[in-house]
Amino acid sequence: MNSIRNRSPFVILVLINVYLLIAGNFSTRAAEKDAAAKDLEKLQGEWVMLSGLADGGAVPEDMLRTSSRVCKGNETSVTIGSQLIMRAKFTIDPSKTPKNIDYDVLEGPAKGGKMLGIYELEGSTVKFCFGAPGAERPSKFESQLGQRRTFSVWERKKGTSVAAPAPSVPVPAKPPQK
Repeated sequence: MNSIRNRSPFVILVLINVYLLIAGNFSTRAAEKDAAAKDLEKLQGEWVMLSGLADGGAVPEDMLRTSSRVCKGNETSVTIGSQLIMRAKFTIDPSKTPKNIDYDVLEGPAKGGKMLGIYELEGSTVKFCFGAPGAERPSKFESQLGQRRTFSVWERKKGTSVAAPAPSVPVPAKPPQK
């Protein structure tokens, strides 16, 4: 049986490089999953639209005031007033530049469609830019006439926040009352 000692230095070097490549690949995937989990957590909660463009046209002020985006897990819904604009399941990929987000629309006018987009989180705001269902993913945060894109900026609703992490130290139980 050949042992590692009987192999040429070149073969040993190749084996070491293959091992490092595989280990690095697992490490990269773990980091990407961690980044996605962190961004998913940051997207949770209720948001209000600060500004928006649809095919280059500004969203009217009265619609901005009554807009709401609610994210729970990997599902989001957008309403304006009492009208559901969209409910979708989504996936994110923060390893891309700009970060990618994909919607599978479950309800609303684009029901059954897939919308490809980009997003950027910064503090208590998030920017989204989406192509129309079936259109290419935008590469920039913009919406101009004829592009068939939406671009919106949202702010976390006051009084809502990302779920607080569980305490790392157990809280002692109250002693029984006598």
